[in-house]
Amino acid sequence: MLHTAGTIAIVGLSGNELRASYFVGYYLKRHGYRVIPVNPREKEILGRTSYASLPEVPVPVDIVNVFRAPDALPGIARDAVAIGAGALWCQFGVINEEGAWIAEEGGVTVIKDLCIKVEHARYVGRMHWLGINTQRITSVRSGLQ
Repeated sequence: MLHTAGTIAIVGLSGNELRASYFVGYYLKRHGYRVIPVNPREKEILGRTSYASLPEVPVPVDIVNVFRAPDALPGIARDAVAIGAGALWCQFGVINEEGAWIAEEGGVTVIKDLCIKVEHARYVGRMHWLGINTQRITSVRSGLQ
């Protein structure tokens, strides 16, 4: 899914650089995805227009990534089905069985309780033990003789 997706709408993407959603959006954008912010409190995030809701997004969406409280998931799932999204990706802790059922019944693939950034890094083999890509490959072990 991550290999074929091009556009990812992030529901709950924050403009605050210290928030996990911002870091994930920045990471995905840096790795070539078209990141669409969905946050009614922001006008622009990561240099892109922020939309108040999924139905307002003017382009097709491959993955809807959710950074919202679990009780918001049923409505987001309905919107994901309505816009014809390919997948509903629920970040760590975003678990709501009703929302998952709504999406699945509407033909949308559901990924629950996983971080899209972590899974992308694992999939392309760039995961450092701290969860960042150091862009350094070495077989040298420091301090060991």
